[in-house]
Amino acid sequence: MLLLKAEHIKISFGNVHALKDVSLSIRPGEIHCLAGENGCGKSTLIKIISGVYQRDGGTIEFNGKKLDKITPIDAINMGIQVIYQDFSLFPNLTVAENLALNTEVASGKRWVSWKNVRKIAEDAVSKIHLNIDLEAKVGTLSVAQKQMVAISRALMFNAKLIIMDEPTTALTKKEVDALFKIILNLKAQGIAILFISHKLNEVFEISERFTILRNGEMVATGNTKDLDDSKFTYYMTGREFENKKFLPAKVSEKPIFELDDLTSPGSFEHVNIKLHGGEILGITGLLDSGRTELALAMFGMLPASSGKIIRNGKVVEIKNARDAIANKIGYVPEDRLSEGLFLQRSIADNIIISEIDHLTSKGIYDRKKRDREVGNWVHEMEVKTDNPENPVTTLSGGNQQKVVLAKWLATKPEVLILNGPTVGVDIGSKHDIHVILQKLAEDGMGVIIISDDLPEIVQNCSRVDVIKEGRIVGEFSGEGLNEAAILSAMM
Repeated sequence: MLLLKAEHIKISFGNVHALKDVSLSIRPGEIHCLAGENGCGKSTLIKIISGVYQRDGGTIEFNGKKLDKITPIDAINMGIQVIYQDFSLFPNLTVAENLALNTEVASGKRWVSWKNVRKIAEDAVSKIHLNIDLEAKVGTLSVAQKQMVAISRALMFNAKLIIMDEPTTALTKKEVDALFKIILNLKAQGIAILFISHKLNEVFEISERFTILRNGEMVATGNTKDLDDSKFTYYMTGREFENKKFLPAKVSEKPIFELDDLTSPGSFEHVNIKLHGGEILGITGLLDSGRTELALAMFGMLPASSGKIIRNGKVVEIKNARDAIANKIGYVPEDRLSEGLFLQRSIADNIIISEIDHLTSKGIYDRKKRDREVGNWVHEMEVKTDNPENPVTTLSGGNQQKVVLAKWLATKPEVLILNGPTVGVDIGSKHDIHVILQKLAEDGMGVIIISDDLPEIVQNCSRVDVIKEGRIVGEFSGEGLNEAAILSAMM
């Protein structure tokens, strides 16, 4: 018997056909992966199943009952729960209050029983054996803890199907492992999981069956065991990629960028790194290993207290981002939305902001030169837009990341530091960004990739430094550069 049977689903928004004849079926206790690039229709399908959107065509059956029309409340009452990427929690309320809120509101009582709130919360977290401070404000919790609270809340309403939207985006490997144990426990209880992800390794590790969407259409469905990397990538993108390892063609004899005993107490200590032109250096480590603080120090955003930064053999002072730019260093930050983009501005404005001084002569802004520059970068980076004057928020995550890259490449850097360059980016855009970075290195630039995505590190970097508890604990290159060796050093 099928728990969910959605067939020939169609929906349009104006002239845009968001879903065209999409079908999806899930059995009780099944872990099913729904995959596809950004904009393929995954979120739209979720919202139809959970009653947020009403379909234009097709049929939906849940637990043997045909559903002509469904609202979000109907979906919850039937046992459909969606855990979105933002978890839909109240950051200013405690864990207990978040867990008990719906029950207390539904009761219709005028007064809140705090004893009852505590009891509801204790019962909720006990279902997944979650050890957490129920009086802690949700806003103070880690991403992993917030996710566990969201799962606990979902199970309070007799969930039969839990939909998890990109649940591992901001989790460490250890936290992902813990999440997967929870998911397998839910499966053992007969609860179905619709797991939305574009990370190949996670899809193969956790799911039994898969459905892949592309451009609003279902292109493949079946058993995960019948899938491999190349098939998965092709179904997702419609393209075939050659995943060859990057090998630097020509490396500068002398380092173009060095860290000499760089130290920032509490973040990292005695870090020594050498980067040559023409190579891609990887820096990896677990969350809180000091990798992000080191990235910020190299770009002057979190200046080190001691040690030296050396450019082309000369000690330089990098106390802020302006100093870094003057020394031809670019930095693509970890969070493009809060640190890399002006979200209210256009694609064009985001691209040229770093070189606006060069587009101004005697106080006059050269609009034609600006438009030419924007056009060149949109073409060079293959940013998918019909009009660069559109807001940057109209772009997919991958195309937004290309805009951030274009902004820094416009400054003509000789050293480019990228912190999590493909976080939240789909497979096609991820491949495109890797190709861009490899081409930059081949043209003589020194590139540093800071990431905990080990396949990304191994494929793109010719050397890898592992940072743990603020110290470099190992360097890998040649045949010794493999995921197992790096992971062992990280752990």
